[in-house]
Amino acid sequence: MNKAQLVEAIADKLGGRQQAADAVDAVLDAIVRATVSGDRVSVTGFGSFEKVERPARYARNPQTGERVRVKKTSVPRFRAGQGFKDLVSGSKKLPKAGEVSVKKAPKGSLSGGVTAKATTKKAAAKKTTAKKAVTKAAAAKKTTAAKTTAKKATAAKATTAKKAAAKKTTAKKATAKKTAPAKKAPAKSAARKTATKRAAKR
Repeated sequence: MNKAQLVEAIADKLGGRQQAADAVDAVLDAIVRATVSGDRVSVTGFGSFEKVERPARYARNPQTGERVRVKKTSVPRFRAGQGFKDLVSGSKKLPKAGEVSVKKAPKGSLSGGVTAKATTKKAAAKKTTAKKAVTKAAAAKKTTAAKTTAKKATAAKATTAKKAAAKKTTAKKATAKKTAPAKKAPAKSAARKTATKRAAKR
């Protein structure tokens, strides 16, 4: 069954071929747009359409057998609902031509008022939670950075203090070395004077 035949099949129920064509176009367009944007389109008893990410991979060219790299891409996927599966497998009987094979939507679900509001609230809550998570992560990064900077500053101060202490110790040692020969000098000069006096007396 192609699109034209599908339109013909539902034309009698919708009051004309043009109305049926418009309805089919509108339904298909809504499904395609929602799936492309990443939303999951689910029809109870029929199935669901969703966007699936397919990672990059290697494949074989069926004609040459050559190994080809396939880029990462997104593909649409349709999963049949349990009611649809049961009808196809034969575990459930297909209703008569005048009856609908797909379960009708429950009362109140097509109004869109309460459901839309609930969906909007959930989306807003998710955004708020995401913002809070980002803010907490940023605060944690700042705190970690501040702690790291403080540790580095403390380590730098300790190193500077050690260097200063080492310089003082070196300076003291140098001063002690210079002072030691000066003390020995008077002793030598006194010994010379004594020797000179003894020589004069003889």
